[in-house]
Amino acid sequence: MAKLIDAFVTQVIENSDYTIDDHFYIRNRILALTGEAGANQETTRTTLISLRDGLVDVAVDNGKVGDLTEERDTLGAALMDFITPAPSVLNQHFWDTYQISPEEAIQEFYALSQRNDYIKVGAIAKNIAYTSQTAYGPVEITINLSKPEKDPKAIATAKKAQSSSYPLCQLCMENEGYQGRINHPARANHRIIRLQLGDEKWGFQYSPYAYFNEHSIVLNTQHVPMVISKQTFEQLLDIVAIFPGYFAGSNADLPIVGGSILTHNHYQTGRHDFPMAKAPFESQFTFEGYPNIQAGIVKWPMSVIRLQGKERGDLVTLADKIRLAWQTYEDQNLDVIAYTGDEAHHTITPIARKNGDKFELDLVLRDNHTSSQYPDGVYHPHQDVQHIKQENIGLIEVMGLAILPPRLKDEISAVADYLLDKENNIAAYHLTWAQELKQNYHHTFTPDTVHTILKDEIANVFVRVLEDAGVYKDTPAGKDGFNRFIQSVGIVS
Repeated sequence: MAKLIDAFVTQVIENSDYTIDDHFYIRNRILALTGEAGANQETTRTTLISLRDGLVDVAVDNGKVGDLTEERDTLGAALMDFITPAPSVLNQHFWDTYQISPEEAIQEFYALSQRNDYIKVGAIAKNIAYTSQTAYGPVEITINLSKPEKDPKAIATAKKAQSSSYPLCQLCMENEGYQGRINHPARANHRIIRLQLGDEKWGFQYSPYAYFNEHSIVLNTQHVPMVISKQTFEQLLDIVAIFPGYFAGSNADLPIVGGSILTHNHYQTGRHDFPMAKAPFESQFTFEGYPNIQAGIVKWPMSVIRLQGKERGDLVTLADKIRLAWQTYEDQNLDVIAYTGDEAHHTITPIARKNGDKFELDLVLRDNHTSSQYPDGVYHPHQDVQHIKQENIGLIEVMGLAILPPRLKDEISAVADYLLDKENNIAAYHLTWAQELKQNYHHTFTPDTVHTILKDEIANVFVRVLEDAGVYKDTPAGKDGFNRFIQSVGIVS
């Protein structure tokens, strides 16, 4: 068996540009962080991350760091920083490699972000994830168990901590290398690739708690609010041109229909074919003045216009024409309301892809107005489905991947017990749904089938969530209303 500190130093050298001549330097810098007592213990740990965890335990025992998850994470990230190149070095290497092979440059950065534990591979593996068939094709379900729940002690400590506006938010460039604190995540091992989108400087990074393959974020280097504009479409198409095989999308820029961070302009991207991308056209048409762009309505529970073409300029111009038309469009008979006084309600959730030599833009129409019947939002999950999903429907959900809360893991087991007529502690807000399932399935629930049925039924509830968020419903009246909007933009008859 090796000594804990020496085994970790060996791994650092193997996973970085350090050499054996740096052994004692690295060893001493690590001991300064962890303390010496216990660092020389023999260990059977062999992987870089498990050795790191052992050294964090040593530091806790030595009083070098507290035992709260947030405190341990600050030291853990600092230790993984030893294998992470400086931003300037990493960027130089990325773009040098990119000139030879864009795919290789991207994969090297992705591998580093996993190896240095910026991407929480172990935590992500805890998520419950599956695919289920629905009336609109497959949808993907994830019960998010990767992010650790806040310790009550950490919450209390955070309340006492001195407030700080540095970094301004978790998407700011100032996070790169930030040590972290009880109320802001550790980012010592965080790196951002610099890139140019038009005349603006942006950054590219991976998401620590990925919800899909190579889940990443492209962020403005300035802390400016999200705005969907013509420039949005230009930048999304730039991203899919720069990163082969990646999609790029943006949350909407209004509350209720927007994402969780509206204060910092950013896009999400990654190497994943979402269910919505596989959905076919329900109808097709040609917009006036754009004969070379294939356009149509997508068969999807939300209201999606798809544009396909080789000329990026035409796609951008047409997409913005649709955005501007939607911004002011109203259909009172269908409760489509553009403004309440000066408050705007209409925006778009846009998604870009590249398929072969063609670019593709999906424009999802969004409306965030509220009513006395639906105070959470007319086009927000309605009350009867909020037992499964009550949060905003953002970009990822729009594309057919449900991110469901961790509470469901135990709650669904209780629902299964209820359906099997076993003793249970079913949550009151699941009871109506469970009673409906009992009535619909009669006596088909068995210990072998109940969980499979529940998975499919959760997927069906998610489809209802998306239908609630869809402006134009999958009904004759809804389809007529959608076509009226399309015609208002101008199509070739």
